[in-house]
Amino acid sequence: MLIQYYILLGAIALVSWLVSSTLKRKFKEYSKVQLRNGMSGAEIAEKMLADHGIRDVEVISTPGRLTDHYNPRNKTVNLSEAVYNQRNAAAAAVAAHECGHAVQHAQAYSWLQMRSALVPVVSVTSGMSQWVVIGGLMLGAAAGLGFGYYVAVAGLVMMGFATLFSFITLPVEYDASNRALAWLKNKNIVSQEEYAGSEDALKWAARTYLVAAIGALASLVYWALQVFGGRD
Repeated sequence: MLIQYYILLGAIALVSWLVSSTLKRKFKEYSKVQLRNGMSGAEIAEKMLADHGIRDVEVISTPGRLTDHYNPRNKTVNLSEAVYNQRNAAAAAVAAHECGHAVQHAQAYSWLQMRSALVPVVSVTSGMSQWVVIGGLMLGAAAGLGFGYYVAVAGLVMMGFATLFSFITLPVEYDASNRALAWLKNKNIVSQEEYAGSEDALKWAARTYLVAAIGALASLVYWALQVFGGRD
């Protein structure tokens, strides 16, 4: 049972690594495409927020690489050092994308609201769900108790929340990218060449979330087959 699961995890991890590696390569490539307007990632973020009438969100620098994110709790656009200070197509794309989340928040974007509502649940259940399922299956196999089956089902429900979270994340991320690209183009922030680089970088970033969602679904289906298949 576990051997098959580890093979599945290995396949998903390989695809994830390939996409992540491509994203890093694309980011490095488009980091060499300097912006004609000379704006830094921080300046682009501040302008996008201002253009959308958002005055209560702060743009700050955060340590690390590809650690960029929007924090709705304290209303901050957190840009990694490679984005905050740099003046290239990759930095423009990431900065605008994170501001896209701030715009979603300001406009009460429904998918973002749903994802935010799931955060407390997923933060508690995602780390233990697999072990609850395995524990339930082992309990059922060892003692032949129906209780073990219900424990395993409870684990599947926990895993289901994490899978749902992964899929709700997809429209949130794609929409933020679409908002970013539309703003970059409509406000003439980037040239045609710079726009192409920004668009490609964001596409690969979105694919990392797609792989994660597919991986979560594959894991859920696998364990569901183990739990319900054992009832035959």
